[in-house]
Amino acid sequence: MCGIIGYIGNKNVVPLLIDGLKKLEYRGYDSAGICVSNGNEMKIIKNAGKISKLEKRQELAKLKGNIGIAHTRWATHGEPNETNAHPHFDCKGDISIVHNGIIENYQALKDLLEKEGHNIVSETDSEIIAHLIEKFYSGNIEDSVIRALNNIEGTFGLLVVHRNEEKIIAARRGSPLIIGLGKGETIVASDAVAIFKHTKRVVYLQDNEISIIDRDGFAIKNLAGKKVGKKVQEIKWNINEIEKKGYKHFMLKEIFEQPEAVANTLRGRIKNGKIRLSIDLDLNKLNRILITACGTSWHSALIGKYIIENLVNIPVEVDYASEFRYRNTLVNEDDLMIVISQSGETADTLAALLKAKSEGAKTIGLVNVVGSTIAREVDSGIYIHAGPEIGVASTKAFLCQVAALLIIALYIKQQKGMALDQKLLKALKNIPDKIAITLKQSEEIKKIAMQFEDRKNFLYLGRGMNFPVALEGALKLKEISYIHAEGYPAAEMKHGPIALIDENIPVVFLATKGPVFDKVLSNMQEVKARKGIIITVTDNGNKAIERLSDYVLKVPETLEELSPLINVIPLQLLAYYIADMKGLNVDKPRNLAKSVTVE
Repeated sequence: MCGIIGYIGNKNVVPLLIDGLKKLEYRGYDSAGICVSNGNEMKIIKNAGKISKLEKRQELAKLKGNIGIAHTRWATHGEPNETNAHPHFDCKGDISIVHNGIIENYQALKDLLEKEGHNIVSETDSEIIAHLIEKFYSGNIEDSVIRALNNIEGTFGLLVVHRNEEKIIAARRGSPLIIGLGKGETIVASDAVAIFKHTKRVVYLQDNEISIIDRDGFAIKNLAGKKVGKKVQEIKWNINEIEKKGYKHFMLKEIFEQPEAVANTLRGRIKNGKIRLSIDLDLNKLNRILITACGTSWHSALIGKYIIENLVNIPVEVDYASEFRYRNTLVNEDDLMIVISQSGETADTLAALLKAKSEGAKTIGLVNVVGSTIAREVDSGIYIHAGPEIGVASTKAFLCQVAALLIIALYIKQQKGMALDQKLLKALKNIPDKIAITLKQSEEIKKIAMQFEDRKNFLYLGRGMNFPVALEGALKLKEISYIHAEGYPAAEMKHGPIALIDENIPVVFLATKGPVFDKVLSNMQEVKARKGIIITVTDNGNKAIERLSDYVLKVPETLEELSPLINVIPLQLLAYYIADMKGLNVDKPRNLAKSVTVE
């Protein structure tokens, strides 16, 4: 959510910052801006709308300098317009800032600053930071930033520049920042995708740290002004991994990357009939398992609940992270908390993790981004190795999360001294091939999608492990096509949603083999009796399915525990093709952000 990039070096900063902002577009935004310092003056150019609009500004072509900061804003305080867009100046035009996050005490600070004569022109909470730094400035930008931040309540990923000082000050609390170290230049950004075109050597800022950045590198201090040591790490991704490679959208590319992505999640973790994980926790005496996440990751958590309870016989509770952090959770030291986040920076999930840790729970993280905050804060964990996911609507990360939850469930079973089902292990190793087979139906799914681009409502129904798959299918359609869709347990249909069913509403059923297959057939009968349009995802040649369904999508047969990894793929493709046929921006759906770093 929002994007930040800053640069100090010997190059003309403008094209570099614009390119960096474009790399960050997938995070979601509604305005963009840039500030450049050339030693004599500092100038801001910004506007509502896309980066392409900013590029067309005539003033931008004349702008030159070796120090600059830039931002894509996703509106929170104040509507998206030029005044509210970042960067912001202080009163004198000497200090400029860009900011991700929310300042919770901004109104009190604003009242104080205005009484002291500061002219605050925007509706944003972020502009307050520039004026607060100005209030404390006495010739050293580093000291004034520390003093200002010690008066701020809330979250920030912050870059600050001063007209007369050749440095950038970066600071974070709850919103990620990464420093890239080049030759004679240093880059700082909210996401590695904006950096690794220039360097793969990076340093991750942690909460309540500031960095003083110049051409030769960086120094890091805490908010008490004490120096902090920091290890330089290397980004493992390469530039080819985030290019479209001929696909129309990143989302479609990422859907087709799923066989390889899941194989990467599993690689090296099943060996000689055993699970190999570097989790340094005693999982033998667990009282219960808690899983918390948001959005698509929450759906994978629900599947994890079914898997763990079926395989290990340990009670599992699944919470939205945004709810967990504010309720009386009764966590204790015999509990294990699993937190799931693709970015590893999701604000609510991080807050839930910290709460569980403070109450004594063991914690395991399941994230995709190496070096992310959640990855650093958990007691132990595993990376899902999905590779960069640029499309805002998550696809391959979801499959990799489910695969990783399977691995964790099997590992806990192994730790408890229980025998592993070798048939399940073999099927899990073969699952990437079955995902690839399912993807071969893409053209058939595309033809079906052509029938439904003008529909206003969809219903997705599944039971057992495939109820969360129904939720995920509905979410994908909502996210990228803006069609209202609801996921339900199939048996719950008659407790309300059946009132919606008529000849105009498509109903997607997940009807693969399992203990409740016959029950799902009965639910299909109920929809058919009310003239609903039935699209069925099935691995079954049952004649009743052919008779009841208007459209059938066949998937390879697999074990029930693995069926979500197969069954979700037709739903991802259906959502993608419907959205694409509507001419929508599939990779960057309106109002959404890839990494949600504020509440």
